[in-house]
Amino acid sequence: MKSKTQGYMFVLLAITIFSLQDGISKHLASAYPPVFVTMIRYWAFAAFTIALAAKMRGGLKETAKTKRPLLQVIRGILLAAQVVVVINCFALIGLAHSQAIFSATPILIALLSMPILGERVGWRRWTAIAAGLAGVLLILKPEGEFFDVKLLLAVFSCFLFAFYVIATRLVSRDDSAMTSFFYTGVVGGVAMTLVGPFYWTWMSSWDWGWMALVCMTSISSHYFLIRAYDMLDAAAVQPLTYLQLVYASIIGVVIYNEKLSLTMIIGSFIVVAAGIFTVWREHVVARRSRSQPQTSQL
Repeated sequence: MKSKTQGYMFVLLAITIFSLQDGISKHLASAYPPVFVTMIRYWAFAAFTIALAAKMRGGLKETAKTKRPLLQVIRGILLAAQVVVVINCFALIGLAHSQAIFSATPILIALLSMPILGERVGWRRWTAIAAGLAGVLLILKPEGEFFDVKLLLAVFSCFLFAFYVIATRLVSRDDSAMTSFFYTGVVGGVAMTLVGPFYWTWMSSWDWGWMALVCMTSISSHYFLIRAYDMLDAAAVQPLTYLQLVYASIIGVVIYNEKLSLTMIIGSFIVVAAGIFTVWREHVVARRSRSQPQTSQL
């Protein structure tokens, strides 16, 4: 019980720090190229993953062993690209609206897992997926005469992260979680180093302070999330991650004067509810499959 309580505390710490990181990233992306901001973040993240891997049993050599090198590289590039798109979304769309759309990612993962991973989805999850997509349409509903095409950038980010998660599920069949985490940081850091220097911009001393804070939050949030997953199932962690939407709305409204429309609020509630049910149902089906392999997945 104590272990689970600590796990929940680690999740709350990770989500809170992630949200602070997003708020600072929005500030930096409003003044500097998002690719440049992402590169600096990844340098700190890559250093953290290397240091963590070095402390593992067998060190770097053992951690870096993978049976799926190409897929690990693809994963790292997908996540790095997704981070760039996310930071762009914060600057162009806003924190609250972006996070509202990002909340649909678990639903998209469930939808794509069928053709890619061959997973079976019963009527309950189909219902949740349909409801979640309806919620997304409400969030995307234009408030004026014209549809804001910038919102499609957030949808694209959802697809990038969904493919990243699916690729992670594939490599998890052969590689350890630590190996995947190592390649996430290192491949992403290398990818951003190849692109980021072309967007190099000299920052003010004040903004370098904000950048240092972003790097520290990136390291600490990932550390707390790793500790949380050591103590809790993914099904227990996922619902709490929706707190990012609450935090983003508060930061967006209070600090950046963002506006929350009624359709966005209603759509967000629907998407979050559908997402939580989808994750919970996946957990139930997976547990049932382990105990009764022949049971039909409904």
